[in-house]
Amino acid sequence: MNTLSTHRKHVDHSSDYQDLAGLIYLLQAFAFVFGGIPFIFAVFLDYVNKHHVKGTWLESHYQWQIKTFWVALALVVIGTLTLPYLIGFVVLIAATIWVIHRIAYGWITLNNAKEIKKAPRFPLT
Repeated sequence: MNTLSTHRKHVDHSSDYQDLAGLIYLLQAFAFVFGGIPFIFAVFLDYVNKHHVKGTWLESHYQWQIKTFWVALALVVIGTLTLPYLIGFVVLIAATIWVIHRIAYGWITLNNAKEIKKAPRFPLT
């Protein structure tokens, strides 16, 4: 006679969520090619899965990615609204450089299986 066991083995899924974080960095990078749409999918995946990594070193990556999205969105809105005053070009170029830095730094840190350390509080960090 077969019986069902209610005892589950603890399965470590951290590598799955590490791979997902890498996919999210890739989606963020693809946003430059596909007009920002992949960035929206990326932040959606971050929000849906961040509770799975709470309390682990991967939590810092999910928070990093979410913050990258919201600050980038704010900068793009500000840059777009100020385009008629020419300062918008500067804001959009700075936003692009900042997002590229955030994606590259996060991806490299993730591939080294390290937590993103909290930096001192500077604007846009």
